[in-house]
Amino acid sequence: MTDLDSAALADRTARVLADVADAAAAAGRNAGEVTTIVVTKFHPAELVRALAELGQRHLGESRLQEFAPKAQSLRDLDLDWHFIGQLQSKKAARALEHAGTIHSLDRRSLLTALAASGRAADVFIQVNLTDDPARGGVSAADLPEFAEAVLAVPALRLRGLMAVAGLGAEPRAEFARVRELRDRLLTPIAPEATALSMGMSGDYRDAIAEGATHLRIGTAITGKRPDPAYARS
Repeated sequence: MTDLDSAALADRTARVLADVADAAAAAGRNAGEVTTIVVTKFHPAELVRALAELGQRHLGESRLQEFAPKAQSLRDLDLDWHFIGQLQSKKAARALEHAGTIHSLDRRSLLTALAASGRAADVFIQVNLTDDPARGGVSAADLPEFAEAVLAVPALRLRGLMAVAGLGAEPRAEFARVRELRDRLLTPIAPEATALSMGMSGDYRDAIAEGATHLRIGTAITGKRPDPAYARS
């Protein structure tokens, strides 16, 4: 692991937050409507502490084997952890020991496991924007029924939809589709579930233009990820 360059981290953070505010203004939105989640996958706890010192409280992780010990070591900080990766049903309860929000709810077995844990959590339904069923996410056709099942679990608060723009796809068109799915299929069932978790380092301006409320930004803020071997050490 290389030494943390706090000045560079502060500069990247400031530049991204300013750009988020600019993109929101360009879209006729208030920057306060947009939550920037800093994705710290493969980065050490030291970097998370530096982000907290810069005022960043929303952090995202996608690998439970790395996330759990990292979050445990940072329990002294006031952080809002978001789990944004694919989650195995048998490990769902462990994720909720640290994360208050799950962004990747996409199948009944995972919903059942989260419900059985008895822990309260905010959840996003991940939608699949491709024709590949192997990719994570609920299909548009299955979205209404799945949303009904989520709403039936008292401990889970359905916040909205999450999506990742497909490889080679035009990001803004993808994000517009997520917004349309929310308005057409989710709003009639869950009018309070208005949030849209979409947009990453390379396409967050497009996501903001299409109504994103939660951005999942990694390298644009954290810089190049270190060797993944760090997370296994």
